[in-house]
Amino acid sequence: MEMVNAGLLPWCVVDDHKARIWATVFDRVVLHEDIAIAAEGEIAWAIRKDSPKLAATLNAFIKTHKVGTAFGNVLKKRYYQSEKMVRAAYERSELEKYRTLRGFFETHATTYDFNMLLLAAQGYQESQLDQSKRSPRGAVGIMQLLPTTAADKSVGINGVEKDPNRNIEAGAKYMRYLITTYLNEPGLDPVNRTLLAFAAYNAGPGNLRKIRRITNEMGLDPNIWFGNVENGAAKVIGRETVQYVGNIYKYYVAYSLFTDLEARRAESAAQSPQ
Repeated sequence: MEMVNAGLLPWCVVDDHKARIWATVFDRVVLHEDIAIAAEGEIAWAIRKDSPKLAATLNAFIKTHKVGTAFGNVLKKRYYQSEKMVRAAYERSELEKYRTLRGFFETHATTYDFNMLLLAAQGYQESQLDQSKRSPRGAVGIMQLLPTTAADKSVGINGVEKDPNRNIEAGAKYMRYLITTYLNEPGLDPVNRTLLAFAAYNAGPGNLRKIRRITNEMGLDPNIWFGNVENGAAKVIGRETVQYVGNIYKYYVAYSLFTDLEARRAESAAQSPQ
């Protein structure tokens, strides 16, 4: 809905309860409640079959926390009747965070020869562009690097836990190190080289080497991520890395749409009579 409000997309399909509350925040969104692709669906929890103890626990919880109880009514008002929560989220717009950091991504993408929007999309996947984020394993900042990895001689950058600029630089330089060391093959095109580097960043270069070998054994192309190496990744280590790379590409598309829209608006403003 935020992309529709910004003009990036012409329309979207949303659950009606979400559409109504977000429409109080997005002033350019028009609801069409008369158009529905489904009207009989219900939101519900799903659990494994033949799980009587879990079902009993959930049923007991629902009985004392559903709408109509004091607890349930508070949650309904907070999340489904008041726009305060969603308005606060919107005011911390993800696009605003991107605008603030865009200069850093542009600088370091140029230095280390990356598509700036792909690098920014990786930062969003790692931390939602939040420099204050810390992982349980000690990774820090926008690019979620371990300070020891950033300080290693292959990267050689300190201060990544405090400075977003240094953090983004370290992430870009580490990505370039992964490509130079593990993916410097003539058969790789630039886009797939970067996508494979994202996988190595997430799962480790050793795992990527194993994934590409299994991909080849499956009769798929170890030089192409989508539809090929991603299947090997799912087989070797599960869905995490598949979703990681897929999410980055999804965010890249969104940033590309946003950048194109900004360029068109700037061009239109420049051509308008003063």
